[in-house]
Amino acid sequence: MTMKKLEIQDLYNRCDPEQLDFKSTSDLKPLEGILGQPRALAAAELGIEMEHDGFNVFALGPPGTGKHSALRQFLKERAAPRPSAPDLCYVNNFEEGHKPRLLQMPPGKGCELRDDMKKLVDEVTSALRAAFESEQYQTRKHVIEQSFNERQQKAFSQLGELAAKQGLALLRTPMGIIFAPIKDDEVLSPEELGKLSDEEKEKLDKSIDRFQSELRRMFRKFPRWQRATQQQVRELNLEVTRLTIGPLIEELLEKYQGLDDVVSYLLAAQQHIQENAISFVAREDDQVKQALQNLAAGQALERPFLRQYRVNLLVDHSASKGAPVVYEDNPTYQNLVGRVEHIPHLGAVITDFSLIKPGALHRANGGYLLLDAQKLLMQPYAYEGLKRVLQSKEVKVESLGQALSLVSTYSLEPEPLPLSMKIVLIGAPMLYYLLSWYDEDFNELFKVAADFSERMDRTPDSQMQYARLIAKLVEQDGLKACDRAAVARVIEHGSRMLEDTEKLPLYVARVLDLLREADYWASKNDRGMIAEADVQQAIDARIFRSDRVRQLLQEEILRRNILVDSDGAVVGQVNGLSVLQLGDFAFGRPSRITARVRLGKGEVIDIEREVELSGPFHSKGVLVLSGYLGAHYVPDLPLSLSASLVFEQSYSEIDGDSASSAELYALLSAISEVPLKQSLAVTGSVNQRGEVQAIGGVNEKVEGFFDLCRARGLKGDQGVLIPASNVKHLMLRSDVREAVEAGQFHLYSVQTVDEGIEVLTGMKAGERDGSGQFPEGTLNALVEDRLIQLSEVHREFASPSAGPDKQSAIEGSEEP
Repeated sequence: MTMKKLEIQDLYNRCDPEQLDFKSTSDLKPLEGILGQPRALAAAELGIEMEHDGFNVFALGPPGTGKHSALRQFLKERAAPRPSAPDLCYVNNFEEGHKPRLLQMPPGKGCELRDDMKKLVDEVTSALRAAFESEQYQTRKHVIEQSFNERQQKAFSQLGELAAKQGLALLRTPMGIIFAPIKDDEVLSPEELGKLSDEEKEKLDKSIDRFQSELRRMFRKFPRWQRATQQQVRELNLEVTRLTIGPLIEELLEKYQGLDDVVSYLLAAQQHIQENAISFVAREDDQVKQALQNLAAGQALERPFLRQYRVNLLVDHSASKGAPVVYEDNPTYQNLVGRVEHIPHLGAVITDFSLIKPGALHRANGGYLLLDAQKLLMQPYAYEGLKRVLQSKEVKVESLGQALSLVSTYSLEPEPLPLSMKIVLIGAPMLYYLLSWYDEDFNELFKVAADFSERMDRTPDSQMQYARLIAKLVEQDGLKACDRAAVARVIEHGSRMLEDTEKLPLYVARVLDLLREADYWASKNDRGMIAEADVQQAIDARIFRSDRVRQLLQEEILRRNILVDSDGAVVGQVNGLSVLQLGDFAFGRPSRITARVRLGKGEVIDIEREVELSGPFHSKGVLVLSGYLGAHYVPDLPLSLSASLVFEQSYSEIDGDSASSAELYALLSAISEVPLKQSLAVTGSVNQRGEVQAIGGVNEKVEGFFDLCRARGLKGDQGVLIPASNVKHLMLRSDVREAVEAGQFHLYSVQTVDEGIEVLTGMKAGERDGSGQFPEGTLNALVEDRLIQLSEVHREFASPSAGPDKQSAIEGSEEP
């Protein structure tokens, strides 16, 4: 047998401060780069450097491993040497006002264009007002208008002269223009008209009708003359406008030469200004009056005229160095793709291109965008919107109503932004695997998985690297420096955190929180540097804040409300160990496990499973026991027992197979009727070959039973059996180690069930000899003899010669 009684050096992997080549972290150069994540960083580097579609990155790893900060630092380093992203501007589309144009310009040019256009509008307004109010313009305009008036007056005069020759006068009255008969240059009175003969009256009426027709023909010419006059005024306005704004526009065209989109916009703006020059000189009260008239008439409310010449600087990279690295903390749909805002105006809401607001995709274009995957999935349609952007390779600013075709109202349709960026999602491994399995698009859009580890190997070199990490954390957070003993204690606590003496944790957030608390206690203790005692005080304070439930459970055991023995020996009863997790605090709890056997059909009944208080892993562990019993003891005979196993006084669900070895020990004790020592507790799972397998929470389990034994008084025979494969996970508290060193408490590592049962019973387990028999007087021989006896009794009861009473008795014994 290879059972081993563990020594003090087996219980803890101490970090010797003398092996750390510094006095305090202030002597160390803070860690540069990211510690312990070569696989994740290699994947991230591949993802951001691949220019092919779909090579975006999903960074997966447990919470607290520093994924976000590590990737942000990594991306900033990669972004620094890259060129800055272009400025993004939305400007008016003078041909289709509901489809604003997008301009991309070198960094800083967007701000310049915005200011230049604002200056241009001011200068154009002033220049045009001055030009249109000048004497020269007014004179030329007056000449055109006077020409129209003179032509109109001449037409009236000529018609009046012709009418006078026919004895008619052309008169202007409130009712319009009329022809009246005259005599000696005087209009005839009604009495004089009445004295005319019928022939004279008829002749007069015919003359008036003929001249009325001539008047109507003349009136029909007036609109054509007026249009010609207006055209002359427009040509005059265009000429004046062209001469006025030409030099101003030419100056901008020269400045932005080489930026074809900007030049095209400036030419379009010039054309629009020329066509609407008169609006620049309209007074504000005229514009308001016109707006009110339009509103009263039910017409669309016009936007303020000069707004259409603004430049909406969407993203300004004038102060940027390198490619952008953007993290969106609230990844809603609108925060990703942008939005179009509205403003109230005269009882309605209006919008235009100047109210387009950027999303994270605009700010990160040309660089990198980091998103929290869980937050993204929690926002309605945000994930679908992101996928749509990646698939279409363009960012389209539209509301959810437009995207889902829920609204059909008139709205803006801004020109989409061509996508040029890498997207990095950050999330838990389970989230990555769920998306990979259930979303058929996911693997095509996020082809690179950056898998962040939560641990690294613990070696002398890695311990020094870890010390540099601690130096980096205290410097970044403004904490006191740590002496090397404090660093050693943090390293030891890290191994305890992972339950592995050969590993160090990469839970950067949890390490930083421990350092912050240690810094607090150092200040309370009037120390200028964090010492080992401060780190230990921070650890103890954390436990004290969280262990109220543990203390209550221990009190219940000590008061015998929960029955757990720690001395004596009992048949079919063993102390099992489980771990309770409350938030981030875990502690071990001893529980009584009992077994009962009788004649039956070879069933091992898990009472927890029967009442649905057993999880699947616990049920699996119990089912393994039947396989072990049948194969190890009576491979050629049917098992003829009915056994029941139970965690006594357990009123909640139990899961995990770490108690399966304890349940097997209780079962073997019940079969052989050999008592088990109650001064020992057991943990470890078992397989069908009788090998004891590693379990989790070994430190908490050992300490849980130790606390009970110490409260009742250590007697020197108490201890815990653990799997041999768990020895490398031991990082026990100092009080447990001291008790072991003093011989008051013991730990035994076992590899097989036989090793464990020998410790628990003090009896040899026994191995089969050459004839295939267990030595007489060994525990295995007792178990096998009892199983053979039960099989023979079962055969006797089941034989045809057995009476109905015996057959009904065995049938009854087979029921749970």
